[in-house]
Amino acid sequence: MSKDIESHLVESRSFPPNEEFSSNARISSLEQYEEMYKESIESPETFWAKEANDLNWQSDWERVLEWKAPNAKWFVGAKVNIAENCLDRHLTSDRKDKNAIIWEGELGDKRTLTYGELHTEVCKFSNVLLSEGVSVGDRVLLYMPMIPEAVVAMLACARIGAVHSVVFGGFSVDSIVDRLSDCEAKYVVTADGGYRRGKAIALKSNVDQALEKYSGVEKSFVVKRTGAEVPMLTGRDVWWHEVMDEASSSHVAEGFDSEHPLFILYTSGSTGKPKGILHTTGGYMVGTYATCKYVFDMNDDDVYWCTADVGWITGHSYITYGPLLNGVTQVMYEGAPNYPDFSRFWQMVEEYKVSIFYTAPTAIRAFIKAGNDLVTKHDLSSLRLLGTVGEPINPEAWMWYHEVIGGGRCPIVDTWWQTETGAHMVTPIPGAISTKPGTATRPFFGVDAAILDEDGNECPPNAGGKLVIRKPWPSMLRGIYGDEKRFLETYWSDYEGIYCVGDGARKDEDGNIWIVGRLDDVLNVSGHRLGTAEIESALVSHDAVAEAAVVGKPHEIKGQAVVAFVILKGDNNKGDTLVQDLKKHVTSVIGALARPDDLYLVLALPKTRSGKIMRRLLKELVATGEITGNITTLEDPNVINVLKAQVSC
Repeated sequence: MSKDIESHLVESRSFPPNEEFSSNARISSLEQYEEMYKESIESPETFWAKEANDLNWQSDWERVLEWKAPNAKWFVGAKVNIAENCLDRHLTSDRKDKNAIIWEGELGDKRTLTYGELHTEVCKFSNVLLSEGVSVGDRVLLYMPMIPEAVVAMLACARIGAVHSVVFGGFSVDSIVDRLSDCEAKYVVTADGGYRRGKAIALKSNVDQALEKYSGVEKSFVVKRTGAEVPMLTGRDVWWHEVMDEASSSHVAEGFDSEHPLFILYTSGSTGKPKGILHTTGGYMVGTYATCKYVFDMNDDDVYWCTADVGWITGHSYITYGPLLNGVTQVMYEGAPNYPDFSRFWQMVEEYKVSIFYTAPTAIRAFIKAGNDLVTKHDLSSLRLLGTVGEPINPEAWMWYHEVIGGGRCPIVDTWWQTETGAHMVTPIPGAISTKPGTATRPFFGVDAAILDEDGNECPPNAGGKLVIRKPWPSMLRGIYGDEKRFLETYWSDYEGIYCVGDGARKDEDGNIWIVGRLDDVLNVSGHRLGTAEIESALVSHDAVAEAAVVGKPHEIKGQAVVAFVILKGDNNKGDTLVQDLKKHVTSVIGALARPDDLYLVLALPKTRSGKIMRRLLKELVATGEITGNITTLEDPNVINVLKAQVSC
């Protein structure tokens, strides 16, 4: 039986950097990238010191790096305040009056905050937190809609040395309780509600229910967003606008140790218990600053839009911190991409003249299904760079994004990274690296990425193995909060002193890294280990398919059978003929071993509000015919009953 992950998907299309883009880019050639990459690997202290010197430090570091696997310390001994770097350092230039955030609510309401105005709001909420007893190191849990106050609260926590832990607004009461308990939060910031697909979503009521089960919270700050009537517990609950009205706008940012905890962000784990990923300040700041600068080729005149939620790491690194460290203007949107229809994003790109657009493959596939007419009626000529994040993008979705959204002229940065890594790890540098649809291409600076087999040997080209990082990088996680044993077992137990990311991957003959899929999403079919991402990509490459999800189910002969759930484009024929055609298509693209045993044509897949497909629910469904797992984070729980009816037929 093969131990290694097999990779059979072949992609020969290649797109060199756009000459006009390269001529104006920060990194304008492959030779320049390779020279910088070499320095970042061979002399990381020199390389990262140069990047860090772009930023303000209240006292200098003694050493750039202190490393004893698996523990890293970056910019050892330095004092720094990341909120000061996001705001204060811009106020002595023209950026003071430049828009930092252009916000649009789902219902069409709008606000702008200049860097000067955002600084004022952050200073005021910093003083509010201090006046209510928040101390350095206290944990503050945020459960917020996508409104500017979420960014203000995060930056205010960072400014005073409190540790923020943001919980995505789609999570359930029990999820809030788990996170409150694990990080022992003493303070909460929330809102009366938010808007999603035109409906007001209650948030404070979830917090109230959570605080009935967790008694450690001393104060809850509540933003008035929807105007819904909510109970306010005397002594605990305070209205944001009332305490902000009374707060001083004067606050001096104190410097904290470079390794001072910045935030705890929970991510899913194989045991079912979320992992509290801990990030510290100095290294994370330098990592998010540098990746924004080089990967997005950020310039002062850019209008940048990341469509993520602040509840995820993408919203931390590429909404709250990275863009503000670079001093750009960014768009922030509250609601769903399809409200009132799937033209919403493109209408906003046109209105705000967005130049850099960063979204998820699952959203791109939804746009494809909705049809090109909703795109082509808008002027997208302001766009100069596109990005993807969250999961591997299948080649056909990449091509649509390139041609329909980018007009064939915009580089696409397909970024691979994790909550744990803090910042981009494998990604094209847009002015320097040729792209192929479906690959994240090359490692970012300082990232010593390799593909290893089970014995720790580097895999030859196009052989699948485990993706690992062999050297420390500035924005790396510093642990799992309160669980050192789990930290070691999860990330550092496969190979001594090497970080194992949990993804299968391969490297092609040109040195591009292809993510095959999560190692726990690898199927074992008749002794062959197949990544689900490749089978999904093969399905989506069929003209009739908009989106696909592939899982395995137990099979007494093959070990696992391949089961596919497919959403079709438009009004394609949904008969048995198409099902057989799709199975044959997978066989022709990958091989007979990947041919789905079962293939279901469905109208929807179980997704979270952020658009992530919940494959664990599909695995449980095909294995048992039931779904007993937590479905409270689903965008539409009704999808489950429809799928159950189809699978049981």
